[in-house]
Amino acid sequence: MSKPLINSQNIWNPNIPDGELVYYPNFLNLNKADELFIKLKNTIPWQQDPIKVFGKTYLQPRLTSLHSINKNEYSYSNITMESKPMTAELIYLKNQISNILINDFNTVLLNHYRDGKDSNGWHADNEKELGVNPVIGSVSLGQERVFHLKHKKNKTDRFKIMLQHGSLLIMSGSMQHNWLHQIPKTSRVINDRINLTFRKIT
Repeated sequence: MSKPLINSQNIWNPNIPDGELVYYPNFLNLNKADELFIKLKNTIPWQQDPIKVFGKTYLQPRLTSLHSINKNEYSYSNITMESKPMTAELIYLKNQISNILINDFNTVLLNHYRDGKDSNGWHADNEKELGVNPVIGSVSLGQERVFHLKHKKNKTDRFKIMLQHGSLLIMSGSMQHNWLHQIPKTSRVINDRINLTFRKIT
């Protein structure tokens, strides 16, 4: 059965089947979240890559940038991104996540959703470079957006989480094997959002 929108006032671990997910709504305080949002928006070298869907080529409906400690490449949806160095702000966020989760993240993929028309379709972070049962640490800055999840086999098992400014979402265990997630388009007039997904590329 479809689950209701999650109350984002509390740290939430739904103990969902076939995966692990924890949400920290107040990962960053408001002032720090505001500061990082402005800095990243204005200094990250954003790009918009073409993507092929059903034989036709379109520009991705968002801006992206890949950064890593060891210059890893990352491929998804027939796109291969070359990484840029980690900035001071990205290293800061990686270290802050370490206060909650012991990790060996070496790469971060940033997405800039400029308005409600920008989106990210149904997918799993299951590329071979991420290894088995990857841990994904996802930081949200700026406009709140609804994060949708659905089980790959049980199509009626769905969740929605409102990802708020300064929050952290951690997906781990067999989550990427069994679940898909997306940020859908919205017709509402909204501001832009930056999402940073930290991961380890082997």
